[in-house]
Amino acid sequence: MSDLDLCYMPASEALKRFRAKKLSPIELMEAVIARAEATKDKVNAFTNTHFDEAMALAKKAEAKYAKGRKTGALEGLPVGIKDESYIKGKPTTGGSLITRDFVADATSTMNERIMEAGGIVHARTATPEFSCAAYTWSRLWGVTRNPWNTKFTPGGSSGGSGASLASGTSSIATGSDIGGSIRIPASACGVVGYKPPYGRNPDDPPFNLDFYCHTGPLARTVEDAILLQNVMTGPSPLDIASLRPKLTLPTRFKPIKGWKIGYSMGLGGFEVDPEVVKNTKKALDVFRSLGAEVEEVDLGWGPEVLEAGLAYLNHLFGAFLSKLLPDHADEMTTYARKFAEEGAGSKATDFVGSLEVAGRMYMTLGPLLEEYNVLICPTTALPSVPADHDQSKDEIRINGKIVNPSLGWVMTTPFNTMSRCPVLSVPSGHAKNGVPTGIQIVGRTYSDEDVFRAGMAYEKAVGGWYGEKARRPKL
Repeated sequence: MSDLDLCYMPASEALKRFRAKKLSPIELMEAVIARAEATKDKVNAFTNTHFDEAMALAKKAEAKYAKGRKTGALEGLPVGIKDESYIKGKPTTGGSLITRDFVADATSTMNERIMEAGGIVHARTATPEFSCAAYTWSRLWGVTRNPWNTKFTPGGSSGGSGASLASGTSSIATGSDIGGSIRIPASACGVVGYKPPYGRNPDDPPFNLDFYCHTGPLARTVEDAILLQNVMTGPSPLDIASLRPKLTLPTRFKPIKGWKIGYSMGLGGFEVDPEVVKNTKKALDVFRSLGAEVEEVDLGWGPEVLEAGLAYLNHLFGAFLSKLLPDHADEMTTYARKFAEEGAGSKATDFVGSLEVAGRMYMTLGPLLEEYNVLICPTTALPSVPADHDQSKDEIRINGKIVNPSLGWVMTTPFNTMSRCPVLSVPSGHAKNGVPTGIQIVGRTYSDEDVFRAGMAYEKAVGGWYGEKARRPKL
C-alpha cells in the first residue's frame, strides 16, 4: 500500500488495521505529515501545525495497540481541528491579525473529547477571519485553495478542514456552521459534512446560545462522519444548550426502499448553476434506484429566506465583531470589516423580522417533512467562487443574474434558520472545472439517524469517493 493510499484511507478502516496490528499510527502519521508538507504551498490548508508532538503521540498510540491496552474511539488518528475552537496552551488565531498571539487557557469541550478519545491534533485548519465568510483567506495566513482546482476556494468557513480532507492531510476534521460553514466546504471539496440539530453538540459561549450555530464533523466517508460525531456529541455541564441524553448513531442502517423523498432545486429563491442542477438530478436518480419515491416539492419560500438569514447574522454575529472596529479596524480584512460595520447598523426590528420569517418557513417545511422522510436540495448553487473572492467588493452571477456576494451562491443558510433540522452534505459529482458539487439531505427535527441512513445508502450505491487514485485530486 502506497503512502498516498494511507493518506486517503477511511478513518474507520485505519482504526480496524490499528487494532489488528496491520497498520501503525506512526506509519499513518508519517504519511499524512509528508503529504501535508508536499501540498502546503498549493493548498495552504493549515495554520499552526504540531507535527513533532503528533509523532510523539502516535508512538504512544502504537504502544497501546501493541500491548493490547484500552484505546479510545479515535486512538492514533490525525484530526484537523478548525483554528477557531480552543486547545489549552496552544494558539488559536481565528484567522485574524488581531488574535494572532492568543493562547487559550482552556480547551473547548469538543476538542477535549476528541483528544480524550485518542485523536491526535497534528494541525489547525485554516479559516477566513473570525469564520465570517464562505471562502477561506485571511491577511494572517493567506489564501487557502481548492485541491481539485486551485483557482477556486474550498469554501468556508471550515475551508481548511475541507481542503485538508480532500488533499489527504487529515483523517477526519472538525468544523462549525453558522451559515453553512461545514456544508459549503464539504460540497466544494467533495467530502461529507454534517450540521447537527441545534444543541446536539456542545459549543463555547456566547455562540452556544446562537441557534444558527453548530459544531460538527467533516470526513471523506459517511461512516467516518458518524465516528467523529459520536465523539463530539452529548450534553456538557459548560453548555446550557447542549441536549440530553447523548445520541449515539449506529454505523449500519436498513435500506431506504419505500421512502418518500422530496426535493427542491432552488428552495424557491435561489438561482442555481446548470452543472449543479445536472449533478443533483443524477443524485436523485441514485435514490430512485434504491427504491425511494422522489418528488419535487414547493416549500413556498422566496428571496425573503436568505434576506432573513443575513439579517439575523448581521444582528448577532456582525454586531459581535463590531466591537473590534474602534481599535482594530485597520487590522481587519475588508470583508470582516464590512460585516462588522453592517452589524453595527443592525436594529432589533431586523432581528425580530428574521424570527418572523423563520416561523413562516417552518409552517411549510414542518408539514412537508411529515409527508416525506427527508428533503434534498443542492448544497451550493454554484460549485465554487474564486479562491480570492472578496464579498465586500466582488460580484457573483449565476445564470447571468447578480446574487448576494456573501451567501447568495450557497443554499445552506436556510437550514441554519431551520436549525433543529439535521443536515448532511454529501458529494454529487464534479463540474467541468473539476470542482465538486454536493447535495444536502435535510431531516425532520432531531431525526439525525434519518439523514445518515439516506447518506449511507447513497454512498454505498455510488461506491464512495476517494477509494481509487483516479478519484482523488491531482496535486
